[in-house]
Amino acid sequence: MSDPGTWDPRKTALLTIDLQNDFIHPEGAYGRAGQSAPEIAALPERIAPLARRLQAAGGRFFSAQFTLVPDRDGEPLIAPHLKQLRPFLTKGDFAPGGFGHSLVDTLQPCDFVIEKVAYSAFYQTRLEYLMRALGIENLIVGGIVTNGGVASTLRDAHLRDVETVMLTDGCAAFRQEVHEATILSLGTVTHQRSCAQMMTWMEGAK
Repeated sequence: MSDPGTWDPRKTALLTIDLQNDFIHPEGAYGRAGQSAPEIAALPERIAPLARRLQAAGGRFFSAQFTLVPDRDGEPLIAPHLKQLRPFLTKGDFAPGGFGHSLVDTLQPCDFVIEKVAYSAFYQTRLEYLMRALGIENLIVGGIVTNGGVASTLRDAHLRDVETVMLTDGCAAFRQEVHEATILSLGTVTHQRSCAQMMTWMEGAK
């Protein structure tokens, strides 16, 4: 794997996973159900400066957002395992165009929204098309949850020979031990840096 310090910011994108209102905002689906964690709530403020710096340097910011596609009656199409795991999900949650589906205000604006229906931001999405069209070769990845969407996306990138950096303090899980175990397990799949380390890289790349 190439040293991220040699990456061209103009060929690099920040990719955040599921940092949207229904997961994070108190009035979103998870907030209303009391499903939250301080480590998750802290992510947008930590990542936002990196997003702005990378965009200013010619890079891109992709926001991958979990999506529940509404059926013709407006009821969401929910996989059985997810319905069992999160029975509080209901009509309007994670629906495209809605408040809950949107990227949190702290991270606005992104350059492109990628609707995703599963864990990985690559699975049945337009991410690879956008990367080719924009000349993006490298991804800086953060978001939630570390052991779910973040890990799946990083592994899929690895299979596609896409160089990545995992933001070790720019992702989180509902349990800290799960977060830490996932970071350890991904050590051979991705580079791992803190948000501060990537900001330092941006300073040197300007």
